[in-house]
Amino acid sequence: MSRWATSAVVAAFATLALQAHALGQKAFALHERAPGAFVLAEGSRAAPLVVDSHEFPAVLRAAGDLQADVERVASVRPALAKAAQTAGSDVVIVGTLGRSALVDRLAAAGAIDAAAIRGRWEGFLVQVVAHPLPNVERALVIAGADRRGTIYGIYEVSEQIGVSPWYWWADVPVEKHANVFIAAGTRRVDAPVVKYRGIFINDEWPAMGEWARAKFGGFNHAMYAHVFELILRLKGNYLWPAMWRSAFYDDDPENGALAEEYGIVMGTSHHEPLMRAQPEWHRQDGGAWNYENNGARLREFWKGGLDRARDFEKVITIGMRGDGDRPMTDEANVTLLERIVADQRGLIASELGGDATRVPQAWMLYKEVQEYYERGMRVPDDVTLLWCDDNFGNIRRLPTPAERGRAGGAGVYYHFDYYGGPRSYKWINVTPLPKVWEQMHLAWKYGATRIWIVNVGDIKPMEVPTEFFLTYAWDPARWPAERLPEYLKLWAAREFGPEHAADIADIVAKYAKYNGRRKPEALDPATYSLESYREAERAVAEFEAIAQRARRIEAGLPEDRRDAFYELVGYPARAAAVVTAMNVTAGRNRLYAMQGRAAANELAHAVHQLFTEDAALAAHYHVLAGGKWDHMMSQTHLGYTSWYDPPRNVMPAVSEVQVPEAAEMGVAVEGSELAQRGGLRLALPALDALEKRTRYVEVFNRGGDPFRFTITPSAPWITLSATEGMADARIEVGARWDEVPRGTTEATLTIAGPGDRPVTVAVPVVNREAPAGAGFVETGGVVSIEAEHYARAIAPAGRAWLTVPDLGRTLSGVTTLPVEAPAVTIADGERLEYAIYLFDAGPVKVYAMLAPTQKIQPGPGLRFAVSIDDEAPQIVSVHADESREHWSRTVLDGVTELVTEHAAAKPGPHILKYWALDSGLVLEKLVVDAGGLKPSYLGPPESPRVP
Repeated sequence: MSRWATSAVVAAFATLALQAHALGQKAFALHERAPGAFVLAEGSRAAPLVVDSHEFPAVLRAAGDLQADVERVASVRPALAKAAQTAGSDVVIVGTLGRSALVDRLAAAGAIDAAAIRGRWEGFLVQVVAHPLPNVERALVIAGADRRGTIYGIYEVSEQIGVSPWYWWADVPVEKHANVFIAAGTRRVDAPVVKYRGIFINDEWPAMGEWARAKFGGFNHAMYAHVFELILRLKGNYLWPAMWRSAFYDDDPENGALAEEYGIVMGTSHHEPLMRAQPEWHRQDGGAWNYENNGARLREFWKGGLDRARDFEKVITIGMRGDGDRPMTDEANVTLLERIVADQRGLIASELGGDATRVPQAWMLYKEVQEYYERGMRVPDDVTLLWCDDNFGNIRRLPTPAERGRAGGAGVYYHFDYYGGPRSYKWINVTPLPKVWEQMHLAWKYGATRIWIVNVGDIKPMEVPTEFFLTYAWDPARWPAERLPEYLKLWAAREFGPEHAADIADIVAKYAKYNGRRKPEALDPATYSLESYREAERAVAEFEAIAQRARRIEAGLPEDRRDAFYELVGYPARAAAVVTAMNVTAGRNRLYAMQGRAAANELAHAVHQLFTEDAALAAHYHVLAGGKWDHMMSQTHLGYTSWYDPPRNVMPAVSEVQVPEAAEMGVAVEGSELAQRGGLRLALPALDALEKRTRYVEVFNRGGDPFRFTITPSAPWITLSATEGMADARIEVGARWDEVPRGTTEATLTIAGPGDRPVTVAVPVVNREAPAGAGFVETGGVVSIEAEHYARAIAPAGRAWLTVPDLGRTLSGVTTLPVEAPAVTIADGERLEYAIYLFDAGPVKVYAMLAPTQKIQPGPGLRFAVSIDDEAPQIVSVHADESREHWSRTVLDGVTELVTEHAAAKPGPHILKYWALDSGLVLEKLVVDAGGLKPSYLGPPESPRVP
């Protein structure tokens, strides 16, 4: 039996493992000696690294990174030898099968499990082997099936010993350990699921562009060296370089050679064919970007791109869009585009060796290009079809069963950043990980696994989703939905240690979730309702809660971790909280001004302060790490009036009022923008015994002189947070329900202040009960239910319902499995059932709130159905409205809201049913409107549930 098969147990030493290790992997690095452990570093001694002199240059370079990483951790630099022989008590052997004599010798002797990786794209093996060679007591073998496989094995060890992939890009410090060991029995074998996994640096001005120019002199090889290393440490392999004003090969002739030296697969964006950057065309004054009229010039241009990249690993973009990433002219047609592709393929064959089918190529089905495909345009089968999202994180199309058989396969181009309509978003992370998981899970299950590439904007604001995207691309099965909360905890522990990991993970999850509700660039003072469900103040309070936690944690961290924390956690949480508070405060300022409140002027000042704080937060970012990231947070994000970003941040408009000297009392109540003067009657929203929430009344001053007020309830069971006080004040109004007489429908409040005309406020009372087992009970004329709170989930054999934690705007999302399964019918009975209780018979509306899933397969679109009790289910086509207006609303709102009308035959208990028909839809929330639904952005909070 070979030696590798006899040693597999490292669990006994798990408690000794270093805290920072590869996310989701069993830790194999230790900092206390254990029996049989490999000694990587101990005291002043480090195990030498041995790499064959015939190794790939990319592997030799990465071995140098491991040498530096060991020194970063253990403060001792191991020797790095290029040799085919070695000796010593502990030796690190690094090599690629077929390029390393030592690795091949170990494989031939059965000392390592070479069969587990041989022939597997980018497969790697990390294994501790006892007595592998004469005069070697122990070896840590890092072997790859190809050059990048070996590199990934190297960086696996680096991360396990405590070097974060973000040590440079996010200033994550390396924790020092005098001793570093690798557990006996370590054997780690892995290879990716998605073949090409990459990032696209895009929309990079002003932030990253100004930063790169100031720090490196531009997008040159000195800057890209850091990008290449980051991609590899994250187990990516593919890059679309910055291209707004940059040309990767033209700006710096060393860029391409350096990418090859690192082992990076280069590509170009969706509208830059044949390894050419769009700015190059204009630099060369190429004339019209029009193939019919200027085809010869374009072919010569493209030929030059191929010739320049001849010796570099690449995926070639084919096809053509209009100049500046716009649609081609109206005259462009399928026949012309097919001719363009045929000519491009001819160039690839003639310039790169005669057989175009052997050169990786991709056709980006972006925007109108997908329409050409649906109208019948085709490319050769060896070309990868790169399907795209809608620029807002919702994949537009995925391969059909027939398309999955194509030799070139399929992939996905995804977005964390976008410059375009209906609103650009380029500032900070707005994409929650559950959203990424749900969409890329679709891509995986639909077989789109040849290429995954994501637009990461400037890199820096998108660290968290970028790493998750590449991690998930490597092995989607390792991260089922139920492990999503664990992922961020592991990430936080790696970067900041275990003490605050749960809190940090929660902050990061929540700031992305809240930003995902409405991107900061699309927020305005009217987004969240000031009148309904206390929505605006809840939105502010939720953000402020995580911002306060971030400030508290940062203050308690060691000094050397604070820069990283601010970059990865503190700034995005606090800055997004400020932008939300600024918009809500501006909205409240306008409301107060309309009501004549003197406090409107104070709110105007508060908006100014928040605007100043927004700038101060960015300024602090720019001085972190000695000014290392100056300019990186300079993207404007306030003051949008169209889809594109304003040249400078613009504070939301505020109003000021003229305030008379004499005091004048005003009263406003929850749920209404109206405010009355003395002598007029207002009404609060009803107090309801089933929900037991308070309502508020506000007493305010329209004048300058302060005044006192009193509030007198008409009934002793009315509770008040205060019975007197100074204006301006909010008073919470409730009830001691065990004292409220049966049949009571109303009480009143009498509010007295300056003058002789008190204000009377009606307090409607709903004092009723629901029987045990009623389920979700109507209050305020609505029943609101989070999707995961179903009473029953029914699925046919081979199918199931899945709750995706934290997906969507409120609690979570519920979808069906398998996501790639064909449609079912009503007769199949796949449904969720919700127990609800209505107090009146009559018409109701049911609002189904779903994730904005696109029409991922050809045909009329995805469907679901809704019914109450035993009525015939009403089938709803999610994509019946294909207008741009409807799409714009759904992507900005982050939800698709669809309504059906029903009749409740009688008061009392009912069963609300949501029927699955087509796979791929995600239900987030259901709201039954029995006549009381109020306008709001997120909908009413969940109704009381009587078990």
